[in-house]
Amino acid sequence: MTYPTIVDHVRRGALALGCLVGLSAPLMAATSRAGAGDFGPPQGPPIHAVLTSPPNVPPPVARHYPAKVIVELEVVEKQMPISEGVTYTFWTFGGTVPGSFIRVRQGDTVEFHLKNNPANKMPHNIDLHGVTGPGGGAASSFTAPGHESQFTFKALNEGIYVYHCATAPVGMHVANGMYGLILVEPPQGLPKVDHEYYVMQGDFYTTGKYREKGNQPFDMEKAIDERPTYVLFNGAEGSLTGDKALHANVNETVRLFVGNGGPNLVSSFHVIGAIFDKVRFEGGTNMQSNVQTTLIPAGGAAIAEFRTRVPGSYVLVDHSIFRAFNKGALAILKVDGDADKAIYSGKEVDAVYLGDRAAPNLNAVAQATTASEKGALSLEDQVRAGEALFAGTCSVCHQSNGGGLPGVFPPLAKSDFLAADLKRAVGIVLKGFNGKVTVNGSEYNSVMPPMNQLNDDEIANILTYVVNSWGNAGGRVAADDVKAQRAAAVAGAAAPAAH
Repeated sequence: MTYPTIVDHVRRGALALGCLVGLSAPLMAATSRAGAGDFGPPQGPPIHAVLTSPPNVPPPVARHYPAKVIVELEVVEKQMPISEGVTYTFWTFGGTVPGSFIRVRQGDTVEFHLKNNPANKMPHNIDLHGVTGPGGGAASSFTAPGHESQFTFKALNEGIYVYHCATAPVGMHVANGMYGLILVEPPQGLPKVDHEYYVMQGDFYTTGKYREKGNQPFDMEKAIDERPTYVLFNGAEGSLTGDKALHANVNETVRLFVGNGGPNLVSSFHVIGAIFDKVRFEGGTNMQSNVQTTLIPAGGAAIAEFRTRVPGSYVLVDHSIFRAFNKGALAILKVDGDADKAIYSGKEVDAVYLGDRAAPNLNAVAQATTASEKGALSLEDQVRAGEALFAGTCSVCHQSNGGGLPGVFPPLAKSDFLAADLKRAVGIVLKGFNGKVTVNGSEYNSVMPPMNQLNDDEIANILTYVVNSWGNAGGRVAADDVKAQRAAAVAGAAAPAAH
């Protein structure tokens, strides 16, 4: 028996023993790392990588050999909406948050070009977690505005990897949206699916509170304290809802490439109403089956796959659930097709359950915001916007017809309580209410929490809608009315502390 044959038998025996004692995965991983996916020099002519903006994903590589792949990525600093009526100056890779999706094959030689737009104010670089080398490329890609840097790396390991800016202060660059994903496909490629989508979570820190209108600057103190104003998918509230929702048909396979740019929070990624058939957790090669919620650390990623079984709207959330319904981490996958009553027989209640940011479009809210900024807000504008917001914020308790729930939640329809004192209603929405109240001759004893997540415009529009609906006497609440009561409440709370 030759020496190589003996070695081979020893290796095979060790792997077999490892399987018996549960050590095969580490042994096989070590063997894989030794080869590290280096399949020799690139073959054929250079290939220019196809980069896509979220939520789109480039087509599969479909190559059986390593190639030289040229990636050209531009850094763009730009002001974009982060919420309705709210803008933020993002720093981006490719003009979007997250940055452009990059797709290569294990063993490829990647020639990377980082370009810093001349109109930018800051230097930037890139750290790709899929790069083996100092700083993941950051040390070789520091680029001033109006300049271009180039470096080359071998894609040694398959997986889904985060990339981000690593220029000081690193946290600020990441918090401003400078992150994205690079997929390094295994040599054989990934199994075919019907749809692939790109979703990435990030936490954002603004000087203004959640949904405060206008252009909002970055707040370093909030970022250091890890107190995000927004937690978002793909850089903005509503980025993946309404007309921008993801789509699939019944009985199709969906693959989600899900990243977490951070900079601070860990994501508890979940799709309400779906179970992941497979999850490649932490972006590696290990697979978990039948997963309800998967953890994605800051600077990490996962691949989640499932088959659609029933039509409807499926809500993607960070299941640290206040982040979904009170900070914006919410997206929609709309599945079309015939119902299968054997699997699920209920009816959809999207407008009630999903919250206001998952409503079909909220165009009325946007129109009211624009009209208010121009000083041309009409009663009709307020009523339309209030109706859209009421559907997601208030109708669970007070019902879509304003009827409330007998003995539990008082009615808003034909309400003598509202008619008696509209200013009191503003105060209740702002501060909440706990205790007994008599409405239309019936006593109720329940709790209404303060609606702190609503801004002045939203409270004014909701109340204006309510008092002009369901047989109420009419009237109008202005944002300034809400603002004054909010300021008075803050001043009142601060006064005892001064003594």
